[in-house]
Amino acid sequence: MTDMVIPWVLAGIPFAGSLVCLAFGSDPYRVRMCAVGSSVISLAATAVVANRLPIPPDGLLPLYLLPIAAVVATLGQPVHEHHRLAWTLTLIFLGLGMVVLTGGNTFGPLCLILIMLMIMFLLYRHHTTLWPISWWGIGSFGVGVVGAGLSLVAGPPVSSVASLATYAVLLPLMPLHDGYLTALTRLPGSLPPFIVVLLPVLGLHGLATAMPTMPNEFVAVVSLLALTSSLYGAIKALAQSRVRLLVGYGSVSFFSILWWFVAGAHTATPRAAVLAGAVGLATGGLLVAWQVIRTRYGDDVDPQAVSGLAAVMPKYAVLFSLLGLAAMGIPPFGVFAGFMGLLLTAPPSSTIGLFIALTAWLAASWYIMQMVQQLLFGTRRPDLRYADLRHPEFSSLLIVVLALLALGLAPISLYSSNQDPNKTAATEQSLAWNR
Repeated sequence: MTDMVIPWVLAGIPFAGSLVCLAFGSDPYRVRMCAVGSSVISLAATAVVANRLPIPPDGLLPLYLLPIAAVVATLGQPVHEHHRLAWTLTLIFLGLGMVVLTGGNTFGPLCLILIMLMIMFLLYRHHTTLWPISWWGIGSFGVGVVGAGLSLVAGPPVSSVASLATYAVLLPLMPLHDGYLTALTRLPGSLPPFIVVLLPVLGLHGLATAMPTMPNEFVAVVSLLALTSSLYGAIKALAQSRVRLLVGYGSVSFFSILWWFVAGAHTATPRAAVLAGAVGLATGGLLVAWQVIRTRYGDDVDPQAVSGLAAVMPKYAVLFSLLGLAAMGIPPFGVFAGFMGLLLTAPPSSTIGLFIALTAWLAASWYIMQMVQQLLFGTRRPDLRYADLRHPEFSSLLIVVLALLALGLAPISLYSSNQDPNKTAATEQSLAWNR
């Protein structure tokens, strides 16, 4: 009975926070503080009750990542009346995500479908001249909704293919990656830095329960598709001039490498969750860092036109440099720890595949080095008005850097403690909807 109540307790905190945000609707400062406070309370509640939950194959880490990402996303946005809805929706998505992670086979799939439907509606409503409406992105989430629905009502092998399609939308994998990229570039306010953590974490959570039941033929196709997608994402990242697309394609490449490891091991472990969470947090942090530039110079600012920030924005330069190193997969941060953890615990079956994955990793990392170098160094322009990080922006980026450092240094046992028989039975029950 307690295990049935805990998911709604974890979801109820952000849901209640969203109602308070609506009550403060005319005051954007109060709305943001309410969103931040609700996210912090959600993180504290997760720390208190997590040990009472059945431990899924991907471990407990995703439960902690979502409220951390919500704090980062809401703190990183400037106080503006146009961001009130985004802060409120961030809490709603946080609550739904908590239900997906803890709600088992009863409410989890329904909340997952609701998340994708809400994103589809937002993508239809929110688009600009710079970022026009993307029917391919909306259609990708439509595929995810249909796949999640079929996996509930159909039997294998239809349910297996349908669930894989859903998880390829959430944890982006070519050719269903357009939904992720569209959400990253079109959603308003604080939603993109949160969504880039939410969607991959939920996708990996579902993949962890579905992959062991997949036929070997499907797994072989997924492995080949993952390697192709990793190279595709890396090449597309190198060809982008707009920062959000550049960051998005780079993260698609990293997530595709994760797909290759999961397919090779035929399962997703807590180490896979470390890599997924670290890539998601690093991507969200880069989006927040770019939001700092957009706040000062406009949404349509050309990244080539901004340079020399290291001398005049030292706090931004230090945190952005650390964030760039973490996103590139440099030790001791989480991306490196997740990648090496998977490499050492689940040796790849193909040397050629490992070479392709490493090549994609290096190529995807190159764009980060270029972006950091362009913004922080070079000629200082006297016609630009420079202003270093404000306190909320500084706190947001610092949280990301510290979280990535913790993911790289913390022992994996923190996320995957031994299960007792009762929790194991509950976990087995939660796999039923994928079979």
